[in-house]
Amino acid sequence: MPKILILRFSSIGDIVLTTPVVRCIKQQVPDAELHYCTKQAFRGILEPNPYIDKVHTLGENLSELVQQLKAENFDFVVDLHNNLRTTIIKTRLGRPSKSFDKLNLEKWLMVNLKVNRLPDVHIVQRYLAAAAPLGIHDDGQGLDYFIPADAEVAVDSLPAGFQNGYVAFAIGAQHYTKRLPVKRIIELCAQLQQPIILLGGKEDAIVGEEIAAHFGQTTFSNQQSTIIYNACGKYSLAGSASIVRQAQQVVSHDTGLMHIAAAFQKDIISVWGNTIPEFGMYPFRTRYKVLEVNGLPCRPCSKIGYSKCPRGHFKCMNDIDFSAIERQPYKV
Repeated sequence: MPKILILRFSSIGDIVLTTPVVRCIKQQVPDAELHYCTKQAFRGILEPNPYIDKVHTLGENLSELVQQLKAENFDFVVDLHNNLRTTIIKTRLGRPSKSFDKLNLEKWLMVNLKVNRLPDVHIVQRYLAAAAPLGIHDDGQGLDYFIPADAEVAVDSLPAGFQNGYVAFAIGAQHYTKRLPVKRIIELCAQLQQPIILLGGKEDAIVGEEIAAHFGQTTFSNQQSTIIYNACGKYSLAGSASIVRQAQQVVSHDTGLMHIAAAFQKDIISVWGNTIPEFGMYPFRTRYKVLEVNGLPCRPCSKIGYSKCPRGHFKCMNDIDFSAIERQPYKV
């Protein structure tokens, strides 16, 4: 029975994007025992996954984790993070391994010189390539996300105006330059003209209240087709995933809930600011549209994001033409 370890410490979206590797190994490597190592904060994403036999977590003591992993005597390590800590782990375990290609040079060229040498390959394909020595192949399926039964949100528990269908709008993102300004979120919500549930963490709740206040009370009327339910901070990640799963459509920045929406094969409106889909993290194997500003000489300004626009104008978000939604066909 081959024992295989996957390494990916963070974050939500990246971990969801590794799920095809998890599934393919478990289904295609006979009798494989599959372990996954991540940070404690993300354990809850992985534990409900039926393809994973055991989850290990990284705490403050890396040496302690290495000792735990050594005791498992793995046959192969699939490194889907490829950073200093995973290099230390692989070296100290001394087992056969393969790391995914982070395309650091190509990303640097794109961010700093605006020279595009990025391959037209989704990051999931690069993750799968790291597991290729195990003999696995792409199964042609999408992402996975498993919601515990006790985290499911019943539609009839939502306000009355949202029980017959709604759009889920993930308004949060880890970095400021990956989030629309509040006034622009309001514009986009107004254009959608549907019941909209705002999703995000507790840190997004105040912004959510501002948006909801703009549209008034969350009661449906024929005169007001855009109504808002601010659910930011009210649900766990799994609960928010349940809201996403039951949505008619999902709007999201370049963030984890976008990839969770892709796992449920939702129609997605994907909003991009300082980052670009060409980095290879656009919605995977689901229908999606992209809202972005092409041709900005300063974009992309980072492969991750900033706490403020380095140029001060934030044109990558402020200049997005929302009317492009209607003209743009869905991509897959």
